Amino acid sequence: MLHATEVLGAEAYDSLGHFVGRVKEMFIVPAEQPNRVSRLLLGRGRYRPLIARYNQIGAVSPGRVDLTTDESTLELYQPNEAWLAVRKDLLDQQIIDTNGRKVVRVNDVDLADQRTNGNTELRVTQVDVGLPAAVRRLLQGVVPPMAIRRLQEKLPTRTIRWEFVNLIEPDPLRRVKLRLSSQKLAELHPADLADIMEELSPAERQSIVDSLDEETAAETIAELDKRLQTQVVEKLTPGRAADILEEMNPDEAADLMQNLEPAKSKEVLGEMQRTEAHEVEALLRFEENTAGGMMTTEIVVVGEDATRGEVIDYIRFHEVKPDQLDNIILINREAALAGTVPLAHIVLAASNQRMAELVFEPLLSVKPDLGDKEVFELFDKYNLRSLTVVNEGNCPIGAITVDDVVSRLRARL
Repeated sequence: MLHATEVLGAEAYDSLGHFVGRVKEMFIVPAEQPNRVSRLLLGRGRYRPLIARYNQIGAVSPGRVDLTTDESTLELYQPNEAWLAVRKDLLDQQIIDTNGRKVVRVNDVDLADQRTNGNTELRVTQVDVGLPAAVRRLLQGVVPPMAIRRLQEKLPTRTIRWEFVNLIEPDPLRRVKLRLSSQKLAELHPADLADIMEELSPAERQSIVDSLDEETAAETIAELDKRLQTQVVEKLTPGRAADILEEMNPDEAADLMQNLEPAKSKEVLGEMQRTEAHEVEALLRFEENTAGGMMTTEIVVVGEDATRGEVIDYIRFHEVKPDQLDNIILINREAALAGTVPLAHIVLAASNQRMAELVFEPLLSVKPDLGDKEVFELFDKYNLRSLTVVNEGNCPIGAITVDDVVSRLRARL
């Protein structure tokens, strides 16, 4: 195994044994091969830098590179934004360890050398984020390479396999250069991704949000604290922000919208679909620390005379989200609240059993202007998973879930 810091600065000689220059940079071209060192940048004094391709490299060892061709066949260096530079874009940069779900800093890059068609190809195998790489760089040029390696063997290693690395690219003009899939980021739990984003700079946070689909971005932003939520959404275009907020629960979107600048909030609402915009606008009328300010309008409401089988068919037909199913809300013929049915009761009931027979006791509801402290007390007293909010006519207009309560309480700690 070789290390990038052992190759960077190495002397390069052509097939005639002539000194060509020192290795100034190594480039990966992800579009060609995601982990192959495709080109070496060779510099010598005031001469224009040259490029040695992977199929022109004969042998590589710490401090020395031997080429299979003479200097005259090497290309002059032309910058290319599609290339990933090991020194510039990897060493000392922050990366996301998608396997460990955290942000780390790269101390070195480990390379495997393999013989292919008479040449030596360098392949990136892992990045080193541990103490051995830090020691190697500290002692490089002062202590012989083999002595450094013997010292490293006694130190605990900490590496991340290349396939688990996701680069943070804050510059949108350079994002094309990386051409690395953001799939691994999207596979992280939104709460883990939010934790990672909180460790990054504003530009890096924005880069991650830009790489996510609307649904994943919505779930992740909802997990950030309010200050960071506002920072992220303020920097999005109104159209992009609207697409993301449409994927949020209406109460989460309304809470976020309250913290935006009025002009930005108006622009985002103008870009949202009419139905979603009306739901958010309705919630914005309520004070934040009230039942109305905490509730979501995405609720499942059915008649009390409906059977369990009919309700299941209704849920399947409308593809109701799982987080809306803690309680099913019942109404009578006058559309007034008649009760709530926990999901557990529905699971255990017979198909022809009427919903009115499955209601949770006691019948509880609150008005939208009730303070959040009283709401917390009801959840604690009755061990609730959700609580229905009704208007003056006792008609259901929303529900507060236990997730909302936990989030509010946590924000006060």
